[in-house]
Amino acid sequence: MPNVLSVNIAHHYSDGPSGQTGFDKRPTTEPVAVRAPGHRRTGLGSGLAGDLIGNRKYHGGDDQAVYAYAREDLDGWETQLKRTLSPGMFGENFTTVGIDVTGAVIGERWAVGSDGLVLEVSRPRTPCRTFTQFLGIRGWMNTFTRAAKPGAYLRVITAGSVRASDPVTIIERPDHGITIGHVFRAIMTEPELLPDILVADALAAEIQRRARRRLAG
Repeated sequence: MPNVLSVNIAHHYSDGPSGQTGFDKRPTTEPVAVRAPGHRRTGLGSGLAGDLIGNRKYHGGDDQAVYAYAREDLDGWETQLKRTLSPGMFGENFTTVGIDVTGAVIGERWAVGSDGLVLEVSRPRTPCRTFTQFLGIRGWMNTFTRAAKPGAYLRVITAGSVRASDPVTIIERPDHGITIGHVFRAIMTEPELLPDILVADALAAEIQRRARRRLAG
């Protein structure tokens, strides 16, 4: 059954290329409260209580409340990179099992656990300098981009709590078919796909604005 293999929060706060960062996320065995964090700059940052978003200019806020990455994709990277990648290594809050995260549809809703938590797929993750610095892999941003397995950000529809091994059920899926992978390719490598992604009403507003600017320009 699809589930949250691990729930990962900031282990310690360190200085990254853009200042303080909570990128070093590690699994916790305790239940973690999940709620909408509010505005990126003025709100709580992360959707997970006890977590940290260091760079509020680009990260955090309601459309990036929770970041999920598939254990299956981490396994693929382990083989390619010939190194161990523990849960949370990509900065993800949820390491999932049995979920095609790249194939998740924008606006798709996940019921997580038994405490009423409902999340909605909002946008893909895009690589940043902190990601590259943390992994210490030369050319990592380009390598990650070419692979087009970015993981998904989710917004909080109904607050609740989560813990490792909680089941994940897809309770709603829009029929437009625009996936995380489709949006990632459109904004990163295949601009000819940009018109497609605007039909996804639940797509993060920031991505919608970026797509419209590029189409207009």
